[in-house]
Amino acid sequence: MSRAAGVLALAAAAVVPWAQAHLDRALGDSRAQHEVLYLWKGAQVKRLVPGLEQLAADLYWLRTVQYFGGERVFAKDKRFDLLYPLIEITTTLDPRMEIAYRYGAVFLAERYPIGAGRTDLGLAVLERGVASNPSSWRLRQELGFFHFVYRHDAKQAAEVLLEASRLPGAAFWLKNLAAEILGKAGDRGIARRMWREMFEQSEGALKENARIHIMALDAADAADQLNEGVARFRERTGRLPRDLGELTAAGLARGPLVDPSGIPFEYDAQTGTVAVSRTSYLRRDDLMGETR
Repeated sequence: MSRAAGVLALAAAAVVPWAQAHLDRALGDSRAQHEVLYLWKGAQVKRLVPGLEQLAADLYWLRTVQYFGGERVFAKDKRFDLLYPLIEITTTLDPRMEIAYRYGAVFLAERYPIGAGRTDLGLAVLERGVASNPSSWRLRQELGFFHFVYRHDAKQAAEVLLEASRLPGAAFWLKNLAAEILGKAGDRGIARRMWREMFEQSEGALKENARIHIMALDAADAADQLNEGVARFRERTGRLPRDLGELTAAGLARGPLVDPSGIPFEYDAQTGTVAVSRTSYLRRDDLMGETR
């Protein structure tokens, strides 16, 4: 570390506790940890910390991540009521904090109890981010992805990705992806490409979230392959297999009969239908019936 960087780090270390104390004194009993936060808006908090907006935004973003992680991992009865207000305050204090829009939208949109299950609020956060950062092609790309993977709106997703492709520095593949979405709406391959791009461009929680979605797509594809095996077994024998083990014995299934998380696939011997188990976190009902 250079001497200048070291001096800045020491200065920041001294300022952060002071700023935290200043912010908490200003907010009094309406701190972010309390549900009274509903009475506060970003504009109100901003007026309390003139000249310290960016530092306050960092503190509020830390509180947001701590709140979300605490509810998701430790809370028995998970509640995410404060998530959107915290994100609104953070992005009002620092409208250019792209990480808050990107992560915040996913935290809100992921199905409960992994996230808040509020796709509408996740969309609102990303739209706010795009409006505050009109030159950011990455935020607009995220908005296009969001329309496709969470709202299943291929037309809107393609339009937003085309808008992103026109911004300076935008990825060259955005136009092609927009065209593919319009031509193959409902194709799991498109969803996989989007999640792969998210995985490669992200870090931390977003990267892990993308990895899980890719695994869910893999699980849905594997279930389809087993359903094809069931159909071939019926053609050969004139009956449905009693269990999936019969597929393996007949050479119609390879490898373990589990999804990528290790949970066995469900099999209904009455209908001959294979599906990702309801007990698996890779189960995504919206992926069933889509093409590969």
